[in-house]
Amino acid sequence: MAMPNVLKVHGLDLSYFTGKLEAYLRSKQIPYELIEMDTADFKHCGKATGVAQMPQVEWLNGQWLSDSTLIIEFLEELKPETTIMPQKASVRFVAQLLEDFGDEWLWRPALYYRWANAKDARLMSTRLAEGMMRDVPLPLFMRRWAILNRQRFHFLWRDGVRPRTAKRVEAHYLETLDALEHILSKQAFVLGNRPTLADYGFYGGMFRHFFCDPTPAAIMRTRAPAVHEWVARLWNTRIEDYINCPMPEVISENLRPLFRIVGQEFLPYMQANEAAIELGHTTFKFDSQGTLFNLPAQPYRAWRFQRLRTRYQQLPPHTQNEIHAYCPELGEALLKAVTFPIESRIKGLPITTPTTMTSRTW
Repeated sequence: MAMPNVLKVHGLDLSYFTGKLEAYLRSKQIPYELIEMDTADFKHCGKATGVAQMPQVEWLNGQWLSDSTLIIEFLEELKPETTIMPQKASVRFVAQLLEDFGDEWLWRPALYYRWANAKDARLMSTRLAEGMMRDVPLPLFMRRWAILNRQRFHFLWRDGVRPRTAKRVEAHYLETLDALEHILSKQAFVLGNRPTLADYGFYGGMFRHFFCDPTPAAIMRTRAPAVHEWVARLWNTRIEDYINCPMPEVISENLRPLFRIVGQEFLPYMQANEAAIELGHTTFKFDSQGTLFNLPAQPYRAWRFQRLRTRYQQLPPHTQNEIHAYCPELGEALLKAVTFPIESRIKGLPITTPTTMTSRTW
């Protein structure tokens, strides 16, 4: 299939998933132009694709690409010579699992740090007012006020952030940061010495939010210097420089702390969300280390979880056993996630059902 000479990427230079896609395009040396969205372009892209989110990629002949995960999968097929997909089935599944984790678990703490802290919120609301809302004919202070209240309502209040849950949301970042520091202080990339899909899965939150926003960035610099270095290195990585470096074929021992979080928190959370969708509930309750969250049910995350489950079920038994032998906690969590419903964690609440892409908008 023909590819445009230069991809037109509609997004923002402070956007979680725009940053993920940009890092991938830079690494693959795919020329692109970042078209900074305003509200009119956001609506235009949404009308073209049927989805109000970013980034969106303008393709050939009026065609569009949407969703960073699916865009990367599509481009991997077009440019397999610089692939980021491990060839060994067990390692490839782990890379896909960690992309899901980076995209869907780190979203809440990333938005929390951006909008719950006064100095971060002041900075980012100003940037959005001057950028995304530059075409809105209102004074800057009114645009800032509108942005701040919108973001806090959607990404804090509606996403289960309360005074009683805030510390646990912060812990989601700190625990993941510590697990990544354990990995990246010993090896160059998440799965080994060559960049893979797992790196780009973590990159959206780790780059545009945790690395750039003042409060989480200060934490990263002091608490996880190896992660800080990895963020900068990946932005400057060219995959062609690693062509002669073998893809990882074993699951490193260094990943065990990270997999404990995936098994104990992420997989049960994704399963609970899916069960809520299947039961027709708009919200569900989830217990994270003794902190009870009331969360909106997200259809998109249910779809991601269904893909993950299907991939796991399609693995040959010996490949499943290989994953289980490496990390029994993860193996047990995977078995529960694909086999047993956990409706005991589900409870519907009478609020409006969120749109499919609410959690993926900005």
